[in-house]
Amino acid sequence: MFIQIHSAALLGIDAQPVRIEIDISKSWPGFQIVGLPDVAIQEAKERIRVAWKNTLSDWPFGKGITINLAPADLRKEGALYDLPMALGMYLAHKEILTTDFDHAVMVGELALDGTVRRVNGVLSITLYAAANGYTSIFVPAENIGEAQLVKGINIYGIKNLCQIIDHVTGEAFLQPNNESYAEQSKISLNYDNDMSFIKGQEFVKRGLEVAASGAHNILLSGSPGSGKTLLARSMPSILPPLNQNEALEVTKIYSAAGLLPTNTPIIRERPFRSPHHSASSVALVGGGNIPRPGEISLAHRGVLFLDEFPEFPRFTLESLRQPLEDGEVTIARAQGTFTFPARFMLVASQNPCPCGFVGDPERECICAPFMITKYQKRISGPLLDRIDLHITVPRVQFEKLNSEVPIESSEKIRNRVIEARERQALRFQGLRFGTNAEMKNREIKLYCKLPDKAVDLLRQAVTKLHLSARSYYRIIKLSRTIADMSSNENIMFDHVAEALQYRGMSNY
Repeated sequence: MFIQIHSAALLGIDAQPVRIEIDISKSWPGFQIVGLPDVAIQEAKERIRVAWKNTLSDWPFGKGITINLAPADLRKEGALYDLPMALGMYLAHKEILTTDFDHAVMVGELALDGTVRRVNGVLSITLYAAANGYTSIFVPAENIGEAQLVKGINIYGIKNLCQIIDHVTGEAFLQPNNESYAEQSKISLNYDNDMSFIKGQEFVKRGLEVAASGAHNILLSGSPGSGKTLLARSMPSILPPLNQNEALEVTKIYSAAGLLPTNTPIIRERPFRSPHHSASSVALVGGGNIPRPGEISLAHRGVLFLDEFPEFPRFTLESLRQPLEDGEVTIARAQGTFTFPARFMLVASQNPCPCGFVGDPERECICAPFMITKYQKRISGPLLDRIDLHITVPRVQFEKLNSEVPIESSEKIRNRVIEARERQALRFQGLRFGTNAEMKNREIKLYCKLPDKAVDLLRQAVTKLHLSARSYYRIIKLSRTIADMSSNENIMFDHVAEALQYRGMSNY
C-alpha cells in the first residue's frame, strides 16, 4: 500500500517542502530509503525498527519497504523524518486510509524507546507550513513552544510514537495546543555587567550610548587595563529589548542552528556574541556543505564583540565588509545560494600597538616603528570606514578609581536609548528598517537636513581628514542619532560637531 506524509527540509534558516512516500508490498524483502538521504537518515531504519519493536507489534516481516524522500534532487539531512516515516509505515502496513495528514506537516526524531525527541528549525518549518496553506503541524512536545509562536495553524505536540498511532486508530485523539505562553514571558533585565560598575570613562560611555541609540558600529582603542573589554561587555545592559518581529527573526536563526534553549521558546534579549580571535571565516560568517549560521548571524539584531580586533586573521576580518554594509550574508554552494540575516552592531576593541602602550602618558612603548605600522595595518581602510565611532579609551586616574561619587546605572542609560529608538521607529514607520544606522542615501536626503554652519564644518572635516564618501554619510547618520537623543527633530551644528569627535582616532 502507498502512503504519503508531508514534512520539510531545513535549508539555511528557511524550510522547503519534502514529501515522504512509503510503499510496503509483498515483493523482495528489504528496507530502503532513497531521495538523497544523509547518514543520519539512513540510520533511521534501525531507530524505527527498534522503536517499533519496543512500542508496537507486528513488524512487516517478509515485505519490501521503500521510502522515497521527494524531491529526489534535494539533499536531506538530520533525524527529523523519523516520526513521519514510522507513521507512514504503520499506515501502509495496516492499510489504514486517513485524510488527517493530507494538510499537515510532521517532523520528529525517534528514540529507541519510541520517545519523540526535539529537532532543529521547528519555527522555520511552522512558518513555512502556515504560509503554504497547511492546517496542522505535528512536532515533538519539546518543540511546541516555538511552534506556538506562529498563528493560523493547529499545533500538535507529540511525546511518543504510541501517541500518534492511538490518534490515527481512534483510541485517543490528540487535541491542538495553540496557546502561546512565550509572548507573555518576562524579559530579564539582570546583567552581569553594568555601567555603574565602571568608574570614569564618561566620554567613552557617551559614545557607547550614541552607538546603542542608533545601532552604530564602534571601535575602542586603548592601553591594556583601561577598561575596553568591560565597557564593551556592558553594552547589552543599555540596549532595548527585542520587539516582536525582531524576536521572531532571532529565534528563527537560533532554532535553525540548534541553539535555542529548551525552556526558552522565544529570545527576547538582544544577542551578544564574542568569538575568539582564532575563529575562522566560516565560523564567523557561516558555511559548511549545507551552510549553517555563523557568529554574525547569531549576533543578528544584537552585538558582535571582537576583542583584540587586529589579532583576527585579515581574511576573516575582510569577510565582514559586505555584511556590515548589507545586513545579510550570502553563501554560495553547489546545492544553491543561502542568505542569512546579519544586521548586527559591531563593537571592536584593540590595543594601539603590540605592547599596547604607544601614546600612553605613563608607560613607554617598546615597539619599533615598523612593528606599530604593521600591527595597525592589519585592519584595512575599507573595514575601518564602515565603523562609525572611533574612540580612544584613556587610562583611569587613581582619584576616579577611589571616588565614591554615585555612577549612572545602565537602567537610566537604557531608558534614554529606548526613547531614541522609539523616535527612529516612528520616523521609519512603514519602511523595512527602524534605526538610523540602516538608512540609505535616499533616507539621509529626506531625514537629515543640515544647517549651513554644520555643512561648512563637514566640508572642513572632509577636506582636512580626507574622509571618504562613506565616512561622510556615516557622520551624518551619527548626527541624526545624536539629535534624536536630544529630542530634536532637526540636526544642529552641535550634533555634527559631536559626531566628528568620534572620528578623531586615526592611526592609519
